[in-house]
Amino acid sequence: MFSKEIVFSAQEDYVNLKEDYPTPIKLNIPDWYKKLEHSVLKKTVKGCIPFLDTLTTGYLLKMPQDFFVQHYVKAVNEKNQPIRDSFQTFSLFNKAQLLHGKGLNLNSFVEGHPINQLEGSPLIEKNKNLPFHKILNPWKIKTPKGYSSLFVPPLNNTDDRFSILPGIVDTDSFDTEINFPIVINGDKYPTLETLIKKGTPYVQIIPFKRDNWKMSIKKTKEKDLINKNLFYGLSLFNVYKNKYWHKKTWK
Repeated sequence: MFSKEIVFSAQEDYVNLKEDYPTPIKLNIPDWYKKLEHSVLKKTVKGCIPFLDTLTTGYLLKMPQDFFVQHYVKAVNEKNQPIRDSFQTFSLFNKAQLLHGKGLNLNSFVEGHPINQLEGSPLIEKNKNLPFHKILNPWKIKTPKGYSSLFVPPLNNTDDRFSILPGIVDTDSFDTEINFPIVINGDKYPTLETLIKKGTPYVQIIPFKRDNWKMSIKKTKEKDLINKNLFYGLSLFNVYKNKYWHKKTWK
């Protein structure tokens, strides 16, 4: 039985394309994880339920259009910052241009944010001192009253070339599309020329209930620690899964 619903809506012509719909992220578990074995004699991360929960919690957004990244440096200034660079996007733009005027949140040019908006952040250097370009998202996202959404790169399954800047949006009240600035993995790729294909997974959405919290610090008595360790230590395999874990359902 499902008590909560997250709704994804977009301009009708785009929905009618039936391409790159949001999906439960559990449909995107990586092949390397599926191939892992886990047993008493060969323990792997496949037996770590907290890791599995990162791969199965929430929903997935896929790239709505091809995004061609071309970054090269032909000259630098006195601060060793690039003074010639290029980020470009291609493909699906004819459709995007036609539909943009009809309410589709896609376009034929790249939007972004200047680096001074993150002044002092190490992300500036990681992004090679270039503007933070933005992926437009055609989907509006609506959660029930009192629920917000955490937006992160796909956890433990992030694209090697780029990642979004994580954020939290009150998706019960925010009534427009949410776009995603990205950081190029400049730590690994000093220059980069790559096509981020339409359909590439790039955002994980985790709805959560808003609550007010406070923290406290408490002491634990030694006998309580001994009892807890004894309870935990009597089982050899899948202790957390069998004794502590609560199964969640995402459809």
